[in-house]
Amino acid sequence: MSPPKAGRRIADEVPWSDHVNDYDRAHFDIYLRVLDATDEGADPEEIIEIVLNLDPVKEPGRGRKMLESHLRRARWMSKQGFWDLIRH
Repeated sequence: MSPPKAGRRIADEVPWSDHVNDYDRAHFDIYLRVLDATDEGADPEEIIEIVLNLDPVKEPGRGRKMLESHLRRARWMSKQGFWDLIRH
């Protein structure tokens, strides 16, 4: 896993909407990496540190919250949100 793109802020919680939003478009690669790492059985702390660029030891609660939020949105994107991308 490689680190995220420099200078990009990763939100603690994904801004939710019923359609693909600007945050989704800007962080699509994060969603893919979170899904892939989770499916491969990667350690959640490793995902938090490498993909979400947060120290899971210093901020364990925040890290879990970030991971859960991005994973939930990634799953939504893979089941529903992709239709927005196809249409546009």
